[in-house]
Amino acid sequence: MSPLNITRRDVAAGPVLHVAGELDYDQAAALRRQVDELVLQPGQCLVIDLSELQFCDSSGITALLAARQHALAAGADMALTAVPANTLRILAVVGLDRVFTIRPGADTG
Repeated sequence: MSPLNITRRDVAAGPVLHVAGELDYDQAAALRRQVDELVLQPGQCLVIDLSELQFCDSSGITALLAARQHALAAGADMALTAVPANTLRILAVVGLDRVFTIRPGADTG
């Protein structure tokens, strides 16, 4: 089991959260707390970089959906970048690849 590590940096377009490790039932609340603390402005884009994500279960997907809702409620956008193939496959199976803005690389800005 790899602990979840979330780091934040700010770029001109908005905050970037780099999520590394396992985003599972035990760790999803940490991402939700981090996102809930973000003050987003209309027009900004919250980017969640998943380039070092090792595992994501349904609780992790729910936390990503909550992050999207948080951004939309603030009039901002949200994008996932560098989504690992296994996570991308799960998103596609449940149709969330059409809900999330997904960018191929870790180019965050």
